[in-house]
Parts: sequence; C-alpha cells; structure tokens
Amino acid sequence: MALPLPPALSDTIVALSTPPGAGAIAMLRLSGPEAIAMADAVFAGKQLQNQPSHTLHFGTIRDGGRILDEVVVSLFRGPNSYTREDVVEISCHGSDYIVEQILTLLTRRGARLAEAGEFTKRAFLHGAFDLAQAEAVADLIAADSALSHQVALQQMRGGFSQELRDLRGRLVQFAALLELELDFGEEDVEFADRTGLVKLLNEVQTLVRRLLRSFELGNVIKNGVTTVIAGRPNAGKSTLLNALLNEERAIVSAVAGTTRDLIEDEVSIEGIRFRFVDTAGLRDTADVVESIGVERTKKRVTQAALLIYLFDITTTTPQELEAEIEALNPGRTIPVLAVGNKLDVASDPEIEAFRNQPDVLLIAAARGDGLDELREALLQKVRGEGLDRTGQSTIVTNLRHARSLEQTNQALDAVLLGIEAGTGTELLAADLRQALAALGEITGEISSDDLLTSIFTQFCIGK
Repeated sequence: MALPLPPALSDTIVALSTPPGAGAIAMLRLSGPEAIAMADAVFAGKQLQNQPSHTLHFGTIRDGGRILDEVVVSLFRGPNSYTREDVVEISCHGSDYIVEQILTLLTRRGARLAEAGEFTKRAFLHGAFDLAQAEAVADLIAADSALSHQVALQQMRGGFSQELRDLRGRLVQFAALLELELDFGEEDVEFADRTGLVKLLNEVQTLVRRLLRSFELGNVIKNGVTTVIAGRPNAGKSTLLNALLNEERAIVSAVAGTTRDLIEDEVSIEGIRFRFVDTAGLRDTADVVESIGVERTKKRVTQAALLIYLFDITTTTPQELEAEIEALNPGRTIPVLAVGNKLDVASDPEIEAFRNQPDVLLIAAARGDGLDELREALLQKVRGEGLDRTGQSTIVTNLRHARSLEQTNQALDAVLLGIEAGTGTELLAADLRQALAALGEITGEISSDDLLTSIFTQFCIGK
C-alpha cells in the first residue's frame, strides 16, 4: 500500500540521470504532477499531453525561439512508471552545456532539482516496492561482479522481502492472540498456546540466525575480500600475485627484499572480488626502507579479511611454518590459508613433510601448478556455509538489515525466556512487538523520516 506522500515530495522534480561529463547521450528525468505539462512547454514536436504512455517522440527543445538540441522524449504516465507518477525522460546530446541549458530551462518552468535518491524514494512512498527492494536498486547500480549483481537483482525483485514477510506474518498471528489475552486479562484465559508459540519462535529464530550468518558472506560479495599474501623473502609472493592476476603486476627477482612496499590489485573469482596485496618479505633487516616495508606488512595483515601465508617448501619445516604463522597472526584471528610454493623444485622428502598437513596447499606459482586448487580453497574460506554457486540463496548484504535482524533475534530470545519463566502476557506481548517492529524496519513497514533520509541520500542524483 502506498504511504501518504509528504507535501515536499508532491512537486515536480528534475535531474540528470546519466553520469555527468561529456558523452554521446545524456538523459534528464522529470517526475511529478506537472512533468508532462513542463515538457510540453519546451518540446517542439507532438503534443505530449495527447500521447499514450510508454511512447517515444522526436523533436527539439526550445528556449523561446532558440533551439537547444534535437532530442528523443520518452513518456510514462503514472502509475505505470518507475515513480508511479507521470515521468518524462529527455535524451539529448551529452554536452555539459546542453544539459545545463535544459535543466535551467525546466527549473524556470517550475521544476525543482531532485535530491539524491529522490526518484527511488518516491517510488517507495508510492508503494512501487518496499524499502529493502529500494536499497537493492543502489546495490545493483554499484554491483561490480557477477555475484554482487545477482544478489542485488534477487533482492530488488523481492526475494528477501518475501522471506521477511513470511516470518513476520507467522509472528503476527501469535501476537494477535497475545493481544486478545490482554483484552480479557481479568478473566485469566490463554488464547495463545504456549507450546505452539515456543515451536514457532524456535523455527523463526532459526531462519533469522541463518540470515544473520549470511551477512558475513554478503559483506564479502558487496565489498570484496582483502587478501594479504605474506611470507619470508623469496617465497614467491610476487610470482603468485602475477599468476593470480594473469599479468606482470609485481617485479619478480631472486634478490631477497625486492618488494618493499604494498602492491595491490583485484581479480574476480566466480563472482567474488578478491583484492590481493603483495607485501614485503618478513625478516629482520638493517635496511631502513625494507624495515618500513616489513612493518607495513604486519599492519596490513591486521586489516585483512583473509591471509595467504606463502612459504618455500625447500627451506621451511612444518614446525617453522606453524611458528611463523602464529607470530604474524596470534591465535589465527584472521582466516589463514598456508600455501607451500616451489613444488616443481622440491625433493620428495620436502614435499612429503607437508603432504598430510591439514590446511596446507602445495603449488608451483612459476609454472601455474595448483592455482585452480588455490582459487577453490580461497572460495571455500570465504563461502563458509552461506552460498550456493548460483547465488540464489537469500544473502543479507546490508548492515542496516543485519542490525535489525540482530534486534529481532534478541527480542525473540526475550520472549522464549519469558515463556520459560512464566512471565505475564503483557511482557511477552511487548517483546514480540519489538521483534515485529525490527523486522518491519527492514522492509519499511515501520519507518521514520530520519531513516528514509539516511538511506536515500546515499543514492546518486537522478535515481
């Protein structure tokens, strides 16, 4: 159902919806009750007021007797438009001067320059989609990998929202029975079966916790995985970086300490962005510049989402490997993948020393041996339990959603503890209302002006 439209959003707005800067084509968008009339006032071609929705019209934009540009106008009549208002889109040549002149002309006719995300905000307020779907629009625009695109598209089409509505609907039924008990409080009756409520709460909480666990993966899909490659000098870190990127990004040399600063680049592996960071070799050194590089390496490790500890099979024992990883990453607080390099030149005893070591992968970076297995191991470290390879699982990618789910989980905990302790209906109902409110905030069934402002100001102008 559409929400009441605030007076400030009932005027007609205009903005450039394509990126600023010179290009072949630019597109300006008008939305609001006077959109068609304003466009008609400056468009020389067919009378737009008399044309059907979802049609294109060629003509010119004129400021009095002066032609500004030849354009194609797209006409969308509400409610069958993105904002569910009358919308006119003007496709002109992508000159900054032309865009500025047309925007100035339309604002003189009474249009207001749109705020960030205002078109999508109007679509939400008119009930075109819920708040979670609206946020997915921004995620879709920002998607820079196949998987982030797929997850955003699924959320925009309502997959996540439907799951939340199902959860909320199940809780509402029991909440209504608890409210009914409050109405008949003096008669000391129970309409809500407590055993059934406990079963329902456990089922809902299982789903909520699954969604919460998916946020770690969702954050990775949305923002990428910072993966630091660390190890001793000459372990082959730069060779590995070049092999993973499939280009000569880092200088490779037999001279120890060649890499003295951080070298970073990104690659997508099955839709997940990995930002690999090649680092200075870890060793005690009197070289001032190299020492700075070593310190930067240690600091960057603490900021990593994943650590590849690369070691030379021919010069490292299993005991040394364990000690080096522990010194760099005490308690393994950061997920670690130990990778033994130079498989192509190692002797059989050197290889066998690591063959059966858990969580150790053996490769030959210079020849490319074992790189497919390394990529798969990286994906497994990131995926955990939360992702099927098609990207069809519901995955939480938004921090606001995760916080609301955490509040829901806490409120459900309180209801379960209350039932176990024999708490009165009034307190149980209050905790259940809190759970429903937290779920409702995700989709916008419960929202405030401050929340909407915070969300939509993160959008680009023109969307």
